[in-house]
Amino acid sequence: MSKIKPSQGAPYARIMGVGGYRPTRVVPNEVILEKIDSSDEWIRSRSGIATRHWASDSETVAAMSVEASGKAIADAGISAEQIGAVVVSTVSHFKQTPAIATEIADKLGTGKAAAFDISAGCAGFGYGLTLAKGMVVEGSAEYVLVIGVERLSDLTDLEDRATAFLFGDGAGAVVVGPSPEPHIGPTVWGSEGDKSETIKQTVPWDEFRVGDVSKLPLDSKGEIKFPAITQEGQAVFRWAVFEMAKVAQQALDAAGISADDLDVFIPHQANMRIIDSMVKTLKLPEHVTVARDIETTGNTSAASIPLAMERLLATGKAKSGDTALVIGFGAGLVYAATVVTLP
Repeated sequence: MSKIKPSQGAPYARIMGVGGYRPTRVVPNEVILEKIDSSDEWIRSRSGIATRHWASDSETVAAMSVEASGKAIADAGISAEQIGAVVVSTVSHFKQTPAIATEIADKLGTGKAAAFDISAGCAGFGYGLTLAKGMVVEGSAEYVLVIGVERLSDLTDLEDRATAFLFGDGAGAVVVGPSPEPHIGPTVWGSEGDKSETIKQTVPWDEFRVGDVSKLPLDSKGEIKFPAITQEGQAVFRWAVFEMAKVAQQALDAAGISADDLDVFIPHQANMRIIDSMVKTLKLPEHVTVARDIETTGNTSAASIPLAMERLLATGKAKSGDTALVIGFGAGLVYAATVVTLP
């Protein structure tokens, strides 16, 4: 017989507050076109993106996260000292260690909150939300701060016609806390590592240590390029369109609801055509509000879902208590979908 005392947490968990931060610089497609052979019409038709935000030197991963988190904590109606854990999803924090979450937790004044980073690309927010829900129900933290943050402008090859126009910067955060009723549904998540080469970093960091210039990519001026994110666009598009609608439906089934029960759909803001295709495949009713934040924010990877959620609520297109389906998918290839009640 076990001598270990069972953990005691809340019966269920819910999202209590949300916050977002977008860098002040707005970058139109015209700036992207300075280095690639394309057009504003082509970019809009292929991706739905008109503008994106790029961070300044002072708008670091930590600084953006602190801004978004402060709003989420205030929205939740709690103090930073009550946060028991900080989970940060990002692929653009360039220090291998320590985790940026520890710096963020300290700057927010959380005391000695547990803090760690996760790397799950564009599905990172869903992964973090699932971990947070588990911590609240298990009892290891009463309130958990989940942050999705990216400075993808640092990992963008502006000469790569396939990706130069896609990425933006920003941070989104939510506070997850206790609830007497279920307000975060079961997560449908997974990975397809056999497709990991379809979205990847162009050059691993250790290639720079080796010092063999012949292995490093060069720009149009013959200078060594910094590592960037690249993708096989058509392969990723087909996977997202055909497979992620299935995952989204599985999340609805797991939550015990149908598309008719939804108020809001918040998919990862990867591509407007992917979003439109998923809406059609899921047969979402006209009354369902669909997040289309990508038009003015671009693809912000782990930050895209909380940023889109925050904007829908701030603009009144969604309201507190709405039932929303969220799904993230990207590099790995990984995915995560769940149904939540909006804060």
